[in-house]
Amino acid sequence: MGLPEDFRWGVATAAYQVEGAVHEDGRGPSTWDVFAHTPGKVRDGHTGDVACDHYHRWPEDVGLMRDLGVNSYRFSIAWPRVQPTGSGAANPEGLDFYDRLVDALLAAGIDPAVTLYHWDLPQPLEDAGGWMNRDTAYRFAEFAYRAADRLADRVGTWITLNEPVVVTAYGYAFGVYAPGRTLMLDALPTAHHQLLGHGLAVTALRSRGARHVGLTNHYSPAWPADPASEADQRAALAFDTFMNRMFTDPVLTGAYPDVAALGGPDLAPHIHDLDMSVIASPIDFLGVNYYNPTRLRAPSDGGPLPFDMVDITEYPVTGMGWPIVPEAFLSLLRDLDERYGTRLPPLYITENGCSFPDEVAADGTVDDTDRIAFLDAHIKAMRTAIDGGVDIRGYYTWSLLDNFEWAEGYHPRFGLVHVDYETQKRTPKKSYGWYRDLIAASSK
Repeated sequence: MGLPEDFRWGVATAAYQVEGAVHEDGRGPSTWDVFAHTPGKVRDGHTGDVACDHYHRWPEDVGLMRDLGVNSYRFSIAWPRVQPTGSGAANPEGLDFYDRLVDALLAAGIDPAVTLYHWDLPQPLEDAGGWMNRDTAYRFAEFAYRAADRLADRVGTWITLNEPVVVTAYGYAFGVYAPGRTLMLDALPTAHHQLLGHGLAVTALRSRGARHVGLTNHYSPAWPADPASEADQRAALAFDTFMNRMFTDPVLTGAYPDVAALGGPDLAPHIHDLDMSVIASPIDFLGVNYYNPTRLRAPSDGGPLPFDMVDITEYPVTGMGWPIVPEAFLSLLRDLDERYGTRLPPLYITENGCSFPDEVAADGTVDDTDRIAFLDAHIKAMRTAIDGGVDIRGYYTWSLLDNFEWAEGYHPRFGLVHVDYETQKRTPKKSYGWYRDLIAASSK
């Protein structure tokens, strides 16, 4: 079985990680602006104030994508550019930027795939409670409406949320990402409110003519540290419930998994009449982000979570220390297909990639052979899943550019294109040429 005829080969970025220009054309502050400028929150005090300066250099970046041969580009719209306070009338100058970008992409033969929320919540909404506040779901639907009202005549593909599990866990439970709250399991209401926002946004997007709507989740296969240990099996089940099912079951089945295994607060008081039917609004695809599996064991005495994470040491690792396990990617894709059956819509691999400490050599090249090996192995795993009947319609590598990598600042390099942050010079890496050749060969 070959690839679907209209298979999408793409690259992905996110607004706060690449755009910069945080004070231009009426953009308001986001939670990440505030978080990154808080001492001690981001490695070496890095911020996204300039990032890759994509806000000004987008014509060059579109040219890089055109020469790469991708037929789709996944990027996010900065909510505080469109609604600086998180509500009310749209800021026309903010939308003008995305107008220009979309038109240039289409002229280059590249389909724009828009993510509405990639973690940059307008700070005024966080001041009002953020995703702990149910009202944020309604504000998100309003934002979706305003963005689609301007762009849906040319943008067909829309992703509501990117990795809501990360917002709940890293942003509200552990405090290592914006907004930096440390609520632990009391953060679970943010899961419901994000999903409610997703469902409301689906309706808003379709009302303005959006044709292809889904959401993107982060998935990580859960491995018990000792498969023979019932306690470790329960820990793995709890992790799987939170990471892989909490944000998928409600969308595809209309019900939450058994969250009692997590030991957190009862979600029932936060679920209003019709919420679950709104969350389960039909979607056209599911975005899958995959980087690595996770190994779990029974929690330590007095630990705040129902599991402890254990290092996976028997595989090579990326520059982030993440184990490289392409067979776990294949397992994940098969498990999604088996778990949801006919309820599972077509899949897009919306993020897959790796960081390594890439450097520009004296001859001006970047030899990132490790990245090529990573991408090759994972794309082969995806194709094996397709051959086995899993309906996968596209693959987006993370990322087009080296960029601001959240709490790690500019240290990790995930891009196919090296960025010198002092000069903003772009240098395509060896992997860029490899991916270009792969795309060209697959279209023959």
